[in-house]
Amino acid sequence: MPEYFLDIEYNNHTYSVDEVNFKEFECCTFNHCTFSACNFMDVTFIDCVFNDCIFNEAKINHVALRTVTFNQCKIKDVNFSMCNKLIFEVRFNNCILDFSKFYTLKIKGTPFINCSLIAVDFMATDLTEVIFENCDLYRAEFAKAIANKANFKTSYNYTIDPKTTKLKKAVFALEGLKGLLYRHEIIVK
Repeated sequence: MPEYFLDIEYNNHTYSVDEVNFKEFECCTFNHCTFSACNFMDVTFIDCVFNDCIFNEAKINHVALRTVTFNQCKIKDVNFSMCNKLIFEVRFNNCILDFSKFYTLKIKGTPFINCSLIAVDFMATDLTEVIFENCDLYRAEFAKAIANKANFKTSYNYTIDPKTTKLKKAVFALEGLKGLLYRHEIIVK
């Protein structure tokens, strides 16, 4: 049975490899904490907030993220596709998620606000109604993704092939259309 922590604020802590394993955190706030060395196992976060935390290259296999908010976090090269898929609900504000993976996840309606999403793997991901607000999507991969009603209007540097990605009623700015036409070698000026 996991150890349970409710409504606790953690500040300026660097976690070791297995320090958070077999624990459940509910309504907790983590400020300026580092999780990069962690190899998470059977960890649950419910209604938690992470502020200015570092997760670079953390192994988050079998982690449950249920209504979790990340603010100004560095989350480079993290594989979210191995998370517990039951009630997977996250928000990202001003985060760096470069080289992370969301492969095959259902993240309907997830907001990515002012995030760097360079080379992020969204292959076969359900991105229905996802909000990409002012995000850098350079080299992000969307093959076989479902991005119906997704909002890309203020984001930039994306290249999405409408032949391999479902984009029904997705929203794009006029200046972003070249990212949809790249495959056809059409020049937009």
